Amino acid sequence: MSGYKANTDEPNKTTGQYHSLKGNLVETIGDLTGAQSWKESGRQEHVEGETEYNAAQAKNYVEGAADRLAGKKDAVVGAITGDREQEMSGNVRHDKGQAQQEMNKPSV
Repeated sequence: MSGYKANTDEPNKTTGQYHSLKGNLVETIGDLTGAQSWKESGRQEHVEGETEYNAAQAKNYVEGAADRLAGKKDAVVGAITGDREQEMSGNVRHDKGQAQQEMNKPSV
């Protein structure tokens, strides 16, 4: 039995995936041994792990969107004012946000 409680303060993709896989393993052991409590706790840990993973993925996607918007704003303001440093740093932030969104796209 797992006793796992999802990290509700700050979702994390790594721990979510770990607990999802661990839950599958515990559920399988419960299936093989006929231990209903292991089967149920494994299923619950799997669901909680998947929930944490998905929450972290959504959070990271939104953070990427915020970086893209702020970066685009800085790049445009830099271009208008002739501040090449602000323009370049804005472009870098925009690209970083875009990459973060790509890595955290929800699976369909």
